[in-house]
Amino acid sequence: MTSGQPGTGNTPPTPTGADTESRPATTAAPGTPTQPARTSDPARTSDKAVTETTAGSSPDVGAASGTAPGGDPVAAPATKDTASDTARPGDTKAATKQDAAQGGNTTSASTAKDGTATKDSTATKDTGAAKDSGATKDSAAAKDSGATKGGDPAKDAKGDDADGPDKADGDAKPVGPERWEAFASAPEPRPSIFTRAGRAVGRFLIHEWTLATLAATALAVLMTWPTLRYPRYTLPQDYWDPSLQAWQMAWSGHILLADPARLWQSNTFFPELWSFAFSDTLLGYAPAGMLGSGPEDAILRYNIMFVLAHALATLGAYALARQLGAGRIGAAVAGVSYTYAPWLLAQAGHLHVLSNGGIPLALAMLARGHGWSLRHGYRPERRHDGWVYAGWLVAAWQLSLGFGIGLPFAYFLAGTVLVAAVLFFARRLRTRQAVPFGRRLFTADLLGGVLFAGIGLLMAFPFYKVTELHPYAERTIADISIFSPPASGFVTAPAESRIWGGLHEGARAALPWHPEMTLLPGFVLYALAAGGLFFSVWRLRQRLLLLVGVLVTMAFAMGTRFFDGTFTYVPLFEHLPGWSGLRTPGRLMLWTTLLLALLAAGAVTALTDRVRELTAQRIPSWPGPWLRMATLLPLLLVTVEGLNTTPHPVVPTQPAAMRSAEGPMLVLPSNQSLDQHVMLWSTSGFPDVVNGGSGFTPRQLDDVRRVSQSFPDQTSVDYLRTLGVRTVVLLRGQVAGTPWEINIDAPVESLGITRQEVGDAVVYRL
Repeated sequence: MTSGQPGTGNTPPTPTGADTESRPATTAAPGTPTQPARTSDPARTSDKAVTETTAGSSPDVGAASGTAPGGDPVAAPATKDTASDTARPGDTKAATKQDAAQGGNTTSASTAKDGTATKDSTATKDTGAAKDSGATKDSAAAKDSGATKGGDPAKDAKGDDADGPDKADGDAKPVGPERWEAFASAPEPRPSIFTRAGRAVGRFLIHEWTLATLAATALAVLMTWPTLRYPRYTLPQDYWDPSLQAWQMAWSGHILLADPARLWQSNTFFPELWSFAFSDTLLGYAPAGMLGSGPEDAILRYNIMFVLAHALATLGAYALARQLGAGRIGAAVAGVSYTYAPWLLAQAGHLHVLSNGGIPLALAMLARGHGWSLRHGYRPERRHDGWVYAGWLVAAWQLSLGFGIGLPFAYFLAGTVLVAAVLFFARRLRTRQAVPFGRRLFTADLLGGVLFAGIGLLMAFPFYKVTELHPYAERTIADISIFSPPASGFVTAPAESRIWGGLHEGARAALPWHPEMTLLPGFVLYALAAGGLFFSVWRLRQRLLLLVGVLVTMAFAMGTRFFDGTFTYVPLFEHLPGWSGLRTPGRLMLWTTLLLALLAAGAVTALTDRVRELTAQRIPSWPGPWLRMATLLPLLLVTVEGLNTTPHPVVPTQPAAMRSAEGPMLVLPSNQSLDQHVMLWSTSGFPDVVNGGSGFTPRQLDDVRRVSQSFPDQTSVDYLRTLGVRTVVLLRGQVAGTPWEINIDAPVESLGITRQEVGDAVVYRL
């Protein structure tokens, strides 16, 4: 302990402000002589003491200002009161802790025990007891307590290292924060670029949209199995239309790399013009067609796109439901019920119908970019023009896949834009206030709409040329009537449905053309949508609008069966450009399914929200886990109802003769079904072939098939030479029951042509 006797050079440590408040002032005993504190140069200072006295200090409390911690002015007593005190390091530490609890405010180490400032608070050097007593250098603590509560600086004097004379208070040098860096915790090391990249990848992998994409893809693989079991040899549903569409993807990819100007003048239907526009083109899949060559690669490509089309439809409907305000489970129900509705199982051979995922995805992006949600309305702060551009691009891509699905989508977008514009200006006139929209958003919509319209016009031009060259290719109301389904079709499942297929066999037999008339979207979906009319997160007005949309789209899907279509389908057929090219009204069921899925998503979301509230109110939360698992039941039911028994037949092998034969060629026998195989086989080099299959048959191809019935004879040879045909390939495996069964071995020397056996075919060179 320090004695405080004259000549010792020891000064007791002064307590902090908090300490002075917590302990009464101690005065010297009567008669005890006091000595003024003698300054000297402190060569060594206990860092521990300094740390304890300065930790948690704040400039709110001042020592030199004569202001108490509470803000009341106090008198500065003589220094003898502090000089006679005994140094107690423990008091300093206790005061620091108490001061930290009170908000971190302390006075400087030069503050006296009774809470007043001393005239000379310079620490002195003690060669023997400085370490043991924990005495501090007052000037080291002066920086932390150098401001009064009112904000005036308090300065203490510091001894000179050389001669030790006293210095004025204003000459004290504050100690910088770098003095205490040695006692601070080590800074966290900067992560390397690999660590940062790994963290970014980890965040990406656990993001909702990454998980949704992976789940949609995995579900597509499972629900379409065994599509990817033998992807180079089998095709789903049948090998007729899928063979045609496999050729379409292969042709578009090949010709865009080789000669883009010939895109619409395909190698099939030789010598017809604009032959690529004889059917929906799947042009949007052209990038995939640039990979691989030959029939096997074309089949593999088709099967991959078949699976990915299901995945995109699920993801698109999920994204739309989420953007409109549904929860994750509700959005998943919407995605699965939209993609795997039982009626779509009958369309497994029509990839252009199954490739509908761009519709809900584009709508979700456009709604996101405009800051609009069905549940929350218009929120201007959520606008983002980037999403608007992306939405219009996806919409244009969807249109490029074909007008069978894309044309109703185009008219829906046009109607939506028109209605939104009318509501926008009506609200502005009613409220006398401009609704926030923004130039960037307007520019994005303008450019995106122009792009979408431009793609549509470029796609439409070849089809209009086809109708000019082949007027008989246009549909008539009589054609529409053949494919118009009755009301019973909405509760009838196709044969490919694993759950309902066998049970509905009798109902299918009563339908005139059941492949396009079995339109059941799912009984589970019906039930969930009906529940969504009464229990949902959507407002009542929104639910009623969705219900009206369901009924209207059903009426349009019935074609001429709904009051002869006088007020529904027929006006569209007669007045809307391009609508006359749609021969199957039942495919409008796609919009009915989407609206039903949104109603179901609202109901399931309300259910999951209610379950969450119930589990939060229970202490303990039992049976919370069971209730939450019950919310997955709707998702499980719509998935089970979408199970299928779709066949996957093996595609006929390409004849060896077609790998070496020169075009233009004709492959016999020729008919709608066999010609689609020929189109697929022609992907080896894409020679010009007369054969072809599409939504209609050109009259010239009809003439070729009729004249070639007697091939080889002089009449047929001359006619084929007139068309420019150089090679005829006659398939032995297909001639049973045809005129060629007798003529295939007839001599041809007198006709001026040659004949050669190549594998299971006979090649004639004209």
